[in-house]
Amino acid sequence: MPETTITPPTIVKRNKALAVSPLKASSTLGATLAFLGMNRCLPMLHGSQGCTAFGKIFFIQHFREPMPMQTTALDQVRTIMGSDDAVVEGLATICRKQAPAIIGLPTTGLTETQGADIERAVAMFRAQHPEYEHIAVVPVNTPDYAGSLESGFNAALKAMIERLVPKASAVGTKSGRRKRQVNVLAGAHLTVGDLEHIKDLLERFRLRPLMLPDISDSLDGHLADTDYSAVTIGGTPVEELQHAGDSIATLVIGGSLAGAADALAARTGVPDHRFAHLMGLEATDRFIATLAEISAEPVPERITRQRSQLQDAMLDAHFALGQARFAVAADGDLLAAITQLIAGMGAETVAALAPTNGPALQQVAAASVKIGDLEDLEQIAGAEGAEVLITNSHGVHTAERLGIPLLRAGFPQFDLLGGYTRQWVGYTGTRATLFELANIVLGLHKGEIHAYRSTLKQWPDSESASGWAPTRDAAAA
Repeated sequence: MPETTITPPTIVKRNKALAVSPLKASSTLGATLAFLGMNRCLPMLHGSQGCTAFGKIFFIQHFREPMPMQTTALDQVRTIMGSDDAVVEGLATICRKQAPAIIGLPTTGLTETQGADIERAVAMFRAQHPEYEHIAVVPVNTPDYAGSLESGFNAALKAMIERLVPKASAVGTKSGRRKRQVNVLAGAHLTVGDLEHIKDLLERFRLRPLMLPDISDSLDGHLADTDYSAVTIGGTPVEELQHAGDSIATLVIGGSLAGAADALAARTGVPDHRFAHLMGLEATDRFIATLAEISAEPVPERITRQRSQLQDAMLDAHFALGQARFAVAADGDLLAAITQLIAGMGAETVAALAPTNGPALQQVAAASVKIGDLEDLEQIAGAEGAEVLITNSHGVHTAERLGIPLLRAGFPQFDLLGGYTRQWVGYTGTRATLFELANIVLGLHKGEIHAYRSTLKQWPDSESASGWAPTRDAAAA
């Protein structure tokens, strides 16, 4: 099916030197989220204790789970005199006490400003502690003053691929050797519920998904047999990456993962299929058609039924959503997905905002995209008469000041339970989203025709024979 052509929006860059009511989640958090999708992983953020504690709070509030995270805990002396020893000491302590399968080592704004060379620090660790050679260590530069959640997620995933996925020429992997295995690069905008649905779709086509990474297995909120674990429980095993080159294909979901996708293709030679998102009828159709082509299997009747259900939902919802005015703030991939879905239903995104610029913004279905914060969004949404706001939980007060309802989407969601489990993608996820959006708009009571009561009719003060009569004030109104 040919894709709908999107006219690229005008990108309006930042015009102030500070952030008021920030929308952005840092690239350090994005890298940490990617590492948390690996089995028996323990991310160690290279920075001060506050750098890690601040991000850890968001993860705990969003997922409602204890987060396995550590820090090099730099103080003033190490920050000024050099932090390599802190990295070596921290890695050795984690290896000795926790014995993880993989340690993620993202940097923070503090160490990036300092000019820390984490590659050199990891090399020092390897030289001093060869006994921990079997434990993978993946350093990645993620200054929290540059980029966003999506860019940090991509950087961490690319770093894992370059360090842990062997080159096909070196180990003899061959594309298609595992005829039912498919690599899936899952973007930061996908929730636990989204990933579970994607895995279910692949399994319905008798395909085996190799998720990179898989937070649906590690951060899905299940009760484990053990009371506490200092490392992640569930996620993609490091050993699985050794066989990524044997897959029949790679599915890339999210335009922000272009760097990681290019790295995987270069190392394995596995052909890939790239999707900006999986929200809406057209995007899901393309994804399902790709699965049918890869698997050489017919589309299951259950999926065909779900498509018909979505079509009916689109018919029902368009009466409410047509000409509705939305304000949307999110990272690029999610912003493009939501605005395209809204536009397909005849609604308009009158205010679109992203925390950082990137290629994904060229797919946003809006006249312009502002690079900025929630204060910018509030000003634009108020001026353009937005009726509904879609963003993460940071937008609660913005919606209150604007006097419009809020649909929570993206990271973090900390004021309600279960946001991380919600499914947005596929036929069923799109259907549920359309129903919720339509119900929100219906709750605005736009264009309702109220009962007419003639001012010429005499309304008695006492109750009528039917047991009810309006007051004079009501009749006058």
